[in-house]
Amino acid sequence: MQGEYIYIPIKDKVRNPGFTKYEQELIKRNEHIFTKFLGGISSGKLAVKYHLSDSSIRRIITEQRKGYEKMNHKIQQIINEWDIENKEVKQIYDSAWQIGEDFVLKLYKDVDMLQRNIKALTILDSMGIPVSGIVSTKDKKTYVKDHEYYYILTNKLSGSNITDIDKNIAITSEMGRVLARLHKAFKKCETQDEFWDSSLLDEMKGWIKSVFVKNNWKYIEESDFCMLVERMEKLYDKLPVQLIHRDVHFGNFLFDKGSFSGYIDFDLSQRNIRIFDLCYFMLGLLSEEELPDITEEQWFGILRHFFTGYEQECELLAEEKQAVPYVMESIELLFAAWFMEQSDIKCSEDAMRIYHFVEKNEEEILKAIGYK
Repeated sequence: MQGEYIYIPIKDKVRNPGFTKYEQELIKRNEHIFTKFLGGISSGKLAVKYHLSDSSIRRIITEQRKGYEKMNHKIQQIINEWDIENKEVKQIYDSAWQIGEDFVLKLYKDVDMLQRNIKALTILDSMGIPVSGIVSTKDKKTYVKDHEYYYILTNKLSGSNITDIDKNIAITSEMGRVLARLHKAFKKCETQDEFWDSSLLDEMKGWIKSVFVKNNWKYIEESDFCMLVERMEKLYDKLPVQLIHRDVHFGNFLFDKGSFSGYIDFDLSQRNIRIFDLCYFMLGLLSEEELPDITEEQWFGILRHFFTGYEQECELLAEEKQAVPYVMESIELLFAAWFMEQSDIKCSEDAMRIYHFVEKNEEEILKAIGYK
């Protein structure tokens, strides 16, 4: 067949056992591609990142959409629980749909995550913080349960997430300021018994360590892991703990024509060290999954602007700045361990790549954030 490919599969009894793992990696890759596309990344940029042709990316997106068609039909039925007129459905994320022009419907499999989001949205909305308000059902309920899934409808905020950070680096100063304002609002409304209390240090000493032990210290030497924990222990009790967002990235902080317009998605909100949010955001810009078109030099510039913006609203302690590289490294080990448990080798390796980048550039990071 001229200009075409032919594939002759191996019989099951002699199939290479590694082939199934490769198939799984392709499935995960295609899911990542579709999620990023829904998040606003163009097919052209995705083609560059995944080393595929633009037509291959479009084919993958089309195939992924077919898999969601059944779910989209289900969404059409679910929204009848609300008294809204325009019911046109448009998928915007893998678990979220825009309903008409004014609403967003989000699906949950975990009721605890749903309830955390509802609590945070309710409290922040009452304080006048720009968050998406919850729309009650016809029966005056805050969410709908259908079999194993839960659904919540909120008002759609104006604006969108920023995907071209390389062309808009100055926005990171504003990002720092709006995160600080969120932290100040959280500080006013938090109570320990309302939100999940977590500790990055306890996670490092607990389940994260156990995953690396189970995998025979894959990716990292045991001595290096223990040294990082020791460094964290020396500073941890001095780090302010409060309610944090826990999932800070440009997808959850919306901007409208360059101006901040609102916060979304508090599914993972918890009490933890406040610099977790700052470190998490900056690490996301290094991840291949976030696909930023920025150089390492630009990243350090963003780091400086981001922390400067934050401190214009909320001053950081010297101990917090000193702990930043250790917190960054711990977060990446958290991700590496989690992805190992999911058998997602590519994402585990990406997390370790970022870990080693931070480890190598600890002094440069401290310099950029103004630690003396």
